[in-house]
Amino acid sequence: MLSYVLAGLALGAVYAVAAGSLVITYVASGVFNLAFAAMAFTVARFYYFLNTEQGWAILPAALVSLVIFAPLFGGLLYAVLFRHLRLRSTLVKLMATVGLSVALPPLVQLVLGHLTNVTAPALAPRPLAVFHPFGAVLNADQLATYIGLTVVLVTGVGILRYTEVGLKVRALVDSEALTGLSGTSPGRVSLGVWAVSGTLAGLAGILIAPTSGLSVEGMTYMMSAAFAAVVAARLGSLPVAVVVALAMGVVTNVVQKYLDPSSSFTAAVIPSVPFAFMLVFLLYYAMRGEAGDAVAGGALDRAISPQGGDPSLVRTSAVPKGRVGSSSLGALAVVVVIAVVPAGLDRYWAGLVAAGIAAAIALLSYTLVTGEGGMVWLSQITFAGVGAVLAAELVDRWSWPPLVAVLLGSVLVVPAGVLLGLLTIRLGNLYVALVTLTFGSLVQTLVLTQDPFYNFGSGQPMARPSFAEDNQVFAYLALAVFLLVGLVILNVRRSTAGLAAAAVRWSENGAKTLGISVIQTKVLLSALATYVAALGGGFLAMNFQSTLPDSFHPSLGLVWLAVLVTMGSRSIVAALIAGVLLYVMPGVFSSYLPGDFADVPTILFGLGAIGLATHPEGVVAQTGANLARLFARHTEQVGTPATVPLTLPDPAGAAPPDASARGEVQQMPTGGQP
Repeated sequence: MLSYVLAGLALGAVYAVAAGSLVITYVASGVFNLAFAAMAFTVARFYYFLNTEQGWAILPAALVSLVIFAPLFGGLLYAVLFRHLRLRSTLVKLMATVGLSVALPPLVQLVLGHLTNVTAPALAPRPLAVFHPFGAVLNADQLATYIGLTVVLVTGVGILRYTEVGLKVRALVDSEALTGLSGTSPGRVSLGVWAVSGTLAGLAGILIAPTSGLSVEGMTYMMSAAFAAVVAARLGSLPVAVVVALAMGVVTNVVQKYLDPSSSFTAAVIPSVPFAFMLVFLLYYAMRGEAGDAVAGGALDRAISPQGGDPSLVRTSAVPKGRVGSSSLGALAVVVVIAVVPAGLDRYWAGLVAAGIAAAIALLSYTLVTGEGGMVWLSQITFAGVGAVLAAELVDRWSWPPLVAVLLGSVLVVPAGVLLGLLTIRLGNLYVALVTLTFGSLVQTLVLTQDPFYNFGSGQPMARPSFAEDNQVFAYLALAVFLLVGLVILNVRRSTAGLAAAAVRWSENGAKTLGISVIQTKVLLSALATYVAALGGGFLAMNFQSTLPDSFHPSLGLVWLAVLVTMGSRSIVAALIAGVLLYVMPGVFSSYLPGDFADVPTILFGLGAIGLATHPEGVVAQTGANLARLFARHTEQVGTPATVPLTLPDPAGAAPPDASARGEVQQMPTGGQP
């Protein structure tokens, strides 16, 4: 038993380092770092480069990676991105970190190369030394994990409690505004916090690499498991996060003592432990009525912080009323182009366009939950995968027609989305993001990667309708379904429920004063979005004629969301463009550029989502608004007299130059003096 406990404490220690870093950065900066896994992968990959590929000894490689590279890396990310997120809404903060999590790993792989073998050493020499305390078994990697957590806790507590630097950090946690008034620069303190966060992320990545592998998927699972401890800590209590993380690791390993290691039941139970912990705490907080995101800072910070949604995200249009015709024409032009293109393409490229349109159907689920509901759901790709598997099961076992199986089978996925929404929505947007990503990782492990669904990565066969076996015809079928779903979303947007969703997105407190049920409105959107995601997953399976479970991994779902928000989270035509780009851009790069550039599209997608921090409306909405303004300005210049509106006097009292020569009419404000 002691051996299982010691191994569990080692696993829990990694979770504790990850959870502690997430809590510290959130309470100190107000930014929950969904890019933690990407940062962990980056530092761990750099350590692997020094230690394994360059032959450095463990100590110098660890010192350079964790003491020099990681803090500089964290500080660079703060200077480039995180400092700009301080006054943004929760939605923008989450989406910017999602973009970073998408762009970083392929950028690192582009620089340092892809690994064919993801097995990586940690901080202990190879071959591993084995110790036998009290008759138990303890290896050197586990001992290094204990030492790492101890150093982090002792050093962290010592600095926070007994140094001037710690006093400034605690002051920043209590109130950024008052910290600035006291003469301390909040920006410098935040820079230090993010530098430390880079080190902690790197330490967690290096320590977890021997067991989970040096891969983005392994780091993402570690982060999503650590979310359980973060939820237990209510995003604010570091001691609670550490204790729960350690307990979670112990339970994960101790239960293995009583289970058959070769059974499929064991394979299902072990990954479920973090989600079980999270579920217990969610139910506990829900019963106690402790709703809402934890808010960093004190009363003054809350008073001066932006309330409600980000205006740039919630405005319905950047174009004045009466000038939306050009935007509609632009959307129509995009649909026409995509409809015409497949007819002139060969089978390969028509298949990619068809796949993009099918993905666009699934992306419309993000348009509903993120664009309309203002929520960051990170499990939509999981619902798509489940929808694909269910449709394939209905076709294979019950001989349903493929199209009917996809359309009706997607209904069976809706209860999962409703239940997930009921558990998380009342607790706040951060909890929605954390729980949905963890849920997605759990379903990927328990369902999509299990036989017979996985089938060595090829999944289950899924036929197309007999009339749409040709790629071009299937592309038009997918486009017709996309347009139908788009019309439904437009009608929802204009309905009473859509107006309620707009009110909730703008201000939940304001919506409540109007008698609108926030929970009911968001759950309704979640249910509709779950169906749309499953529908899109079924069409993807029909396109590839297989369910392909690896195509629905939660880490790929982050790429989906990054592409969509880059184009525009509320625009229906943006979902169509994003879906086509998801498949056509990689095809172009792989066909016409060297293989080293295969990851460039993903990097661009991630950088586009990072740009949400400065342009929250997205590329399509921003471009459409700019074109509409230009069109309106041109119309005004052509159809109105050449007069100049009100010109205010120069601050120095001088008239505008050449005003009389141009014959401009000067108007004075009412009550003004000549």
